Order: sequence, then C-alpha cells, then structure tokens
Amino acid sequence: MATRILLADDHKLIREALKRFLQSQEDVEVVGEAKDGVTAVELTEQLHPDIVVMDVSMPPVLSGLEATRWICGRWPDIKVIALSMHKHKPYVEEMFKAGARGYLLKDADYDELLAAIQTVNEGGTYVSPGVEGQPVESRKQDQ
Repeated sequence: MATRILLADDHKLIREALKRFLQSQEDVEVVGEAKDGVTAVELTEQLHPDIVVMDVSMPPVLSGLEATRWICGRWPDIKVIALSMHKHKPYVEEMFKAGARGYLLKDADYDELLAAIQTVNEGGTYVSPGVEGQPVESRKQDQ
C-alpha cells in the first residue's frame, strides 16, 4: 500500500516539484496540497494522510510550527516531516516539541526526501545531516 502524503508549503513551485517527483514513485501517493497552515490542518482532517511534509515558515495565520502542533495533537497517528531552510538547532527542537518526526532541509536531494519518508513511515525519526548540532539522531524505531 502506498504512503499517503500531504504537501504543505506556501511556495507553489516547491509543492509542484515535490509532487511531480513523489508521483513518480511507486510506493508514494500525493493526496493533497496546502499553501498555508490552516489549509494543511483542514486537508489533514479530510484526507487523513500518513505523512504531512510541512514547511516550517508559512504565512502567519497558522505557521508550519503551529499547524504541526495542531495536527500532532489531534491526530497522533499522522506523522509530520518539517521542511525548512533553517538549519539552526532551535528551529529543529521546536518542530520536534510540536510533534514532528522528521526535519528535512530544503537543500536536500530527492533521495534524502525518500529516506526521510521511509524512516518516519517506519516509526523512526529523521534529521537532515546538515542540521547544526544534530539535536535528534535519525533512527528507525527498532534500533
């Protein structure tokens, strides 16, 4: 069964590129796209994806951090992978406190995106290697 993904990013070009790549994968299905945190929460409720790939820095009505906190608090079975240009430890720590299970830098390549999705989908946590201080070790649940 394919992993159901919701993409949340305020930049249409980013969403389109991620969607195009993920749709080319056999074991992944993009079920929706959100341009802000409010829409991400609404679509999560409607579509119940396995994973939400969430931009950390979205418009202020409901940021990626706040949307992650809302989603993880309301639907603990849905996993969130933060997507950010910020590699500083405080951003990462805040997203994990909000409930995110992964933190992916926007300069990551597609193989890293797939690794993050697989690791988080299997119950582990994922942090991009370029994150300063590596506050959370990437690991699979059984390790």
